[in-house]
Amino acid sequence: MKRTLPLLLILALVVVFAYLFATKGVISAPTELRPLGKFYLEKCMIGGDFAAGSPEAVTSILWDYRGLDTLFETSVFFLAIIGSLMLFSFKVKEVVREQELTLVVRSVTKIAAVMILAVSASIALHGHLTPGGGFQGGSALAVAPLLVLVAFSRKILETSGLSLKRAIVIRSLGLMGILLTALLPLTLGGYIMQNLPIFPKYIADQLTSGSLIFYNVFEYLAVGAGFTAVFLLISIPEKNFVEEEK
Repeated sequence: MKRTLPLLLILALVVVFAYLFATKGVISAPTELRPLGKFYLEKCMIGGDFAAGSPEAVTSILWDYRGLDTLFETSVFFLAIIGSLMLFSFKVKEVVREQELTLVVRSVTKIAAVMILAVSASIALHGHLTPGGGFQGGSALAVAPLLVLVAFSRKILETSGLSLKRAIVIRSLGLMGILLTALLPLTLGGYIMQNLPIFPKYIADQLTSGSLIFYNVFEYLAVGAGFTAVFLLISIPEKNFVEEEK
């Protein structure tokens, strides 16, 4: 309690200080768009050497104008996933069928899981057109197997085809897809992560925004499978881990 009180006092002072600055006009929002921001917004859909070919400015910036930054952020995320998998690199006993929840919960979970799959795919596939993208869609996708783990059991999820090894394989394929999409322009005389005109802006009269849709799809698979692999690991009861022989 003695340690908590000073922290709460400091937090209260920070909030009051920020409120006074905002209300007194010391900190005010800029009235004009900065040149760099104006450049990004103007070049998202307008043709030219610097166009991203996407009406979604955030996706254009994340995967095109500052694509290398996003690529390194994605690498950090997958290194964290790899670290989590290594923490559970122990021998595991065969997991028996755990107790399922009630029929009502299982029935609702089936409906919710299908809806989550549809919504998450829409978020990823339309990420170059509307707010969303591969990471957001993959995070939403991972909720479906998490619900199945809770309502049914880990054994049910594995027997249905989504085992730990398969989730790791899908995660690796997604990461390889992102890497190949980033390096492909180098083989065609472009630069790393180049979008247009290396990748087509339209496919079958549908706006795909060049490489942006590929990044979103691969990120969707990698993030969804990565989170699912971690969920499968942390759902294993502690008693099922076999102690290593000394």
